Amino acid sequence: MKKKSIFSTWKNDLPASLVVYLVALPLCLGVAFASTDVDGVDGMPNIFSGIIAGFVGGIVVGALSGSRLGVSGPAAGLITIVAGALATLGSFEGLILAVFLSGLIQLIAGYLKLGVIGHYFPSSVIKGMLAAIGLTLILKEIPHILGYDKEPMGDMDINHADGHNTFSDILYAYEHFTMGAVIIGILSLGILILFERPFMKRIALFKYLPGALFVVVTGIVINQLFGWYAPELQLTGEHLVLLPIAKSFDEVIHIFNTPDFSLLSNPNVYIIAFTLAIVGSLESLLSVEATDKLDPMKNVTPTNRELKAQGVGNMVSGLIGGLPITQVIVRSSANINSGAKSKLSAITHGVILIISVLLIPGVLNMIPLASLGAILLMVGYKLAKVSLFKSMYKLGWEQFLPFIVTIGVVLATDLLKGIGAGMIVAIFFILRKNYKNDYNRKVIQEGEKEVIHISLSEEVTFLNKGSIIQTLDNLPENSKVVLDGSKCQDINYDVLEAIEEFRQFNAIQKNIELSTINIPVVKLTGH
Repeated sequence: MKKKSIFSTWKNDLPASLVVYLVALPLCLGVAFASTDVDGVDGMPNIFSGIIAGFVGGIVVGALSGSRLGVSGPAAGLITIVAGALATLGSFEGLILAVFLSGLIQLIAGYLKLGVIGHYFPSSVIKGMLAAIGLTLILKEIPHILGYDKEPMGDMDINHADGHNTFSDILYAYEHFTMGAVIIGILSLGILILFERPFMKRIALFKYLPGALFVVVTGIVINQLFGWYAPELQLTGEHLVLLPIAKSFDEVIHIFNTPDFSLLSNPNVYIIAFTLAIVGSLESLLSVEATDKLDPMKNVTPTNRELKAQGVGNMVSGLIGGLPITQVIVRSSANINSGAKSKLSAITHGVILIISVLLIPGVLNMIPLASLGAILLMVGYKLAKVSLFKSMYKLGWEQFLPFIVTIGVVLATDLLKGIGAGMIVAIFFILRKNYKNDYNRKVIQEGEKEVIHISLSEEVTFLNKGSIIQTLDNLPENSKVVLDGSKCQDINYDVLEAIEEFRQFNAIQKNIELSTINIPVVKLTGH
């Protein structure tokens, strides 16, 4: 069967790329601002570093990745690491050197086939991560819709450096709301909800032009009308996109920075590079797993290829002055929900991003943050629908508890700690199940005497050792026992040793007649 070209689905991919672009623009700027706003480091000229990472993530990683619908760019989860790296190295050129080296490490990891790690995260934890990101987006965007724009868009940290947090920001937003932003935000949400209605898809114009585009255009137009007819409602300054404008070709060239390779002798560069590579790779692999679950076609992304693509992307981003890149679930979910069919959407969004920033920055600076906040809030809602919580609850505690713990810890701390907490709970249930299902015990009547027949499961690992020892210790005195390993494909040595110890010591002491079937005899050491 002939493989389809990515251009065969352009009617779906181009509208989706516009939505991803409108989601990515504020996130790129917000992540860059939050990452480079470090005392003692000249960060403002590097506000474009987020844009650079965005278009490299779209074009370079998008082209090389095997992910059908995943979108890469600067990651909010790396803000703390990047800010710490800037403070440690004291220069942006040192940071992007570490970004370049982190990409090289990821590329090597891809060739070493370490991407398989991504397949070992339980579905319940991945879904918890998605819901937590969705809830975080909703909480983060409420202040922007109300016109309280003290925190940059794109910063996903719940706790802020100034001692405030996302929840206190919502309270401040209600106390200090901006009426013009509220009007634009509510209208923007109304438009997005309207575009979700099935009848809108039957109108030719709205079938290919996304609701997010109308939200932005409407926001700009209404804010201009405010300026003419109700100046007290007009949004200015921090309530709008604030993108530095390059006034000449020389200033455009100055946007791009190159690494300071003289810092290769600084051991801190390598420590930061490895940290970025490990955390960035983990976030990318988690996003790949999550994106594949959201994909209507259930595409399975080759994880080793993804590591290679992320590695090349970070090398390119570092060489030209961009922030570190990961696959990002916010952009990817926006891409999927907008009907994208191929990687053309991710690539095109990168092209639109760099062209618009260079050619029409003045127009972009007219976009109200309330409009962009409404778009991101809707993305968050689709990630954290009530139906997801209901379906996970119906699956039982084994699935629901890791899911809900992941959400709670992510909201209380950060993404990786939440994933770690969810994994611990999921592993607990795995161990508990393993502990219970290592054997089958039944009593068989042989004449006048009862025989206890213990049949071991197919795989008996060291995790089963405790329950088997407990079962053997609880056997009644003077009993006849058959220990059957005929179903076993593998029995761990620790378990075999425990059985042999019981045969030679406890069974004799309790006058138990023990016979075994297909269980190897091991020589005890130290006796």
